[in-house]
Amino acid sequence: MQFDSELQKLAEARRMLDAFASVGATHFDVTFLDIEGGKRGFRPNQTAREIKSSLPILLPGLVKRQNSLVVRPHAEKATLIQLDDLNLETLAPLRDVAFLALQTSPGNYQAWVAVTDLADSKGFARRLRKGAQADLTASGATRVAGTANFKRKYEPDFPTVAIEAVTPGRTVSAEQLESLGLVAREPAARAAPLRVSSRRSRNWPDYQRCLEGAPLNHSQTGPDISRADFFWSMMAAQRGWDIESIAARLLEVSTKAQENGDDYARNTAENATAAVSRQTESRGR
Repeated sequence: MQFDSELQKLAEARRMLDAFASVGATHFDVTFLDIEGGKRGFRPNQTAREIKSSLPILLPGLVKRQNSLVVRPHAEKATLIQLDDLNLETLAPLRDVAFLALQTSPGNYQAWVAVTDLADSKGFARRLRKGAQADLTASGATRVAGTANFKRKYEPDFPTVAIEAVTPGRTVSAEQLESLGLVAREPAARAAPLRVSSRRSRNWPDYQRCLEGAPLNHSQTGPDISRADFFWSMMAAQRGWDIESIAARLLEVSTKAQENGDDYARNTAENATAAVSRQTESRGR
């Protein structure tokens, strides 16, 4: 993931934006994150052309301020699904269906799949992430190829995001992904009945216990923090906390939420609350 010149970094960034445009991305929300994951700037509804034209000016400032450049693509004709926190083993079966694969840090990858004609995009995305063994709480935003991944845990040798593979224009159907065994089925049975505490006795779940009970991450070096965050958020939702409160609290207790910022915390809280709602609806059937 080494680049010999600023021109190569620019080319890599533009190549990534072109890949998104090739599958129907019409605009991007652009966010600037500091080394702690805090938001330092935001530009909504930027076209690929607008971002590419501003890159020569933006890149030197990113390095000077140690800011990461993050884009969230939006498309109308296809659903763009981010499969994050992959290793080479879990990336392998996605190579023939993803239009873009990125290496975000040593040993860590993400793949992007453009799926056409989806009736339930959120539900299908969740099932695809589960089947692909990807991060269930991926935010749908990604650091730009050719730019440094500024996170405190990487200093002083910040990795550069790189394109691992790209197939411009590749779209797939839900049926194709299901036929390859990449999509998890809906569970036939739900968890035991949930109890929601009264407002008077409502308190926060023990985050440390969730972390200790989480499975190992892909590299087997420690707990899967994303899964701990999701489980903790589900428990908080079961106890009656709303999405905004869960997201705010998660930013206080989770190191991954602190690194990835508001979008990650909010997305985790929303997905966990939706999962609790589905369980509640299932009990009522």
